[in-house]
Amino acid sequence: MQPSAQAPSPTARLVDLISRKALKRGTFRLASGREASFYLDAKQVVLDAEGSMLVGQAILERLRALPQFPDAVGGMSIGADPITAAVVTMAGVAGHPLKGFMIRKEPKDHGTKRYVEGPVEPGQRVVIVEDVTTTGGSSLVAIDRARDFGLVVERVVTVIDRLAGAEAAFAAQGIPLESLVTIRDLGIEPDAA
Repeated sequence: MQPSAQAPSPTARLVDLISRKALKRGTFRLASGREASFYLDAKQVVLDAEGSMLVGQAILERLRALPQFPDAVGGMSIGADPITAAVVTMAGVAGHPLKGFMIRKEPKDHGTKRYVEGPVEPGQRVVIVEDVTTTGGSSLVAIDRARDFGLVVERVVTVIDRLAGAEAAFAAQGIPLESLVTIRDLGIEPDAA
């Protein structure tokens, strides 16, 4: 009997998907205003069935490792929305009570007129999720709006970290950053960004 080949780890599968589907080479202007020689379109992965499952599982695994499981996950719409849905779905499959929430760029001009939408309440402990972090700007806005709503932000988890300052920006707010994948995992050094 021949030994069976071991299947690639979920992280290795995620790196492969990101390399094949999300990584684009060229000259691009990033949301941070910086110019870069590559672009990471994480939506090509998080809106893919396999990618969504892998991201949801990987983030859920990190949440389980925390001293206390959070009440909810969410982040800035639209980048965080599919990630939030993936994590909440995988939590439901695993039997973990976890809520999701979305943070609007602008509040609705009708109804509740809130920035934060979803079944969350002030005082709940939350994790901000993000598709790609560069300087951390959009997650910093999400953190501020979540805190203004009364949520306790415990950390940020990003699918891809460009290693361009987000970790230090979050640390200045007392919030740790965890990355599923960094550009180094894709064979790119930060100075090449």
